[in-house]
Order: sequence, then structure tokens, then C-alpha cells
Amino acid sequence: MATTALAGEQAAVKVVVFFRAVNLGQKNCPSRAQFEATFREAGGEAPRSFLTNGTLVFNARHETAARRIVRAARKRLAETCGLTEPAFLRRLDDMARLVESDPFAGISRRAVYRFCVSFFDGKPAGVRVPRRSSRGDVEVVRLTRGEMLSIVRKLGSGPGSPTLLLENALGRPATTRVWNTLVRLVARFHND
Repeated sequence: MATTALAGEQAAVKVVVFFRAVNLGQKNCPSRAQFEATFREAGGEAPRSFLTNGTLVFNARHETAARRIVRAARKRLAETCGLTEPAFLRRLDDMARLVESDPFAGISRRAVYRFCVSFFDGKPAGVRVPRRSSRGDVEVVRLTRGEMLSIVRKLGSGPGSPTLLLENALGRPATTRVWNTLVRLVARFHND
């Protein structure tokens, strides 16, 4: 988890896990019911899938427990349906603060295909993530210890890929969500 550990690890946390390259119900992916049940069986409290892209919110006793739950669930998903994609864990409070920061405020929507947030593990220390893709179809707005906020443009037949830009620069996996997905996720689960 790309956040500071909780003092004493005693407080319960609400977390969100973002899987890479998941489409629930498709080949090598669980159904929604299987996805939620796997996290429940791994120890997650009240797991709830959001959309079909491998995003799931659950409660855990503390961050260390949340990480154990994700590891156990990933292992079980690999055994039962062949899902081997990485997962990126974040505290929902941190995602709410990110949304509240309104990182795309003041950016004209003209010529923007979508605003995105990408997740990766670890600090990009010593690695240079380009400010934009070679085609100019992805532009980095902000890079943190575990998130990249970007603008995607559609040039020619398709939009740019923040995930590809990030994975090529870091040499490790990442996953991307449209910004509005994160906004809706926070609105739905942060205060419930």
C-alpha cells in the first residue's frame, strides 16, 4: 500500500483494490459473485465490487491485514479461474483526498479524450517517467509515490495508454482507471 502505516495498526481501514486487466465474467476472470466471495473467504469484511473492471472495496482490521487478504485472494483467484494479474491496494481515505484535491481543475476539456489515474507499487525513485508519450497522446499531470494522473488524447484511430507509458518507464506493472470511475467510487463508498 502506498501510504504511511497506521500507528500501532489498531484502527480498522476501508481499502480499495485495483486489479490490472480484469473484466469480470470473461476468460481467466471471476464473476462478480466469485470475486466478492473470494475476498470474503480471505478475511475481507463487506467486500463490494465496483463496476466490472476489477475494482473492489473491503474493510480490514488494519493495513497489514488488508495486504494479507489481497495476497490470499490473488492466490485463490489464480487457482480457481486463472487470474494472475497484479493488484494495487489503496486506503479509501487516501483516494478521497486525491479526489478532493481536484487535480484536473483548470485544465480545458477541449482536445481531452479522458482524464485518468494509474496505480503502481513503489516509489519511482531513479526512474524517469516522461511528461508525455512520444505520440503526445498521454500527458502526465502529477506523479506521486503510487499514482500517476494523466490526460489522454485520441490521436488517429485510438486513445493513448497511460498504463503502457507507465509500465514502459517503470519496468513493472500498473493499472489505470478513468478519473470519473475514482470519483464515483469515492462518492459511493467513502462515507457508507
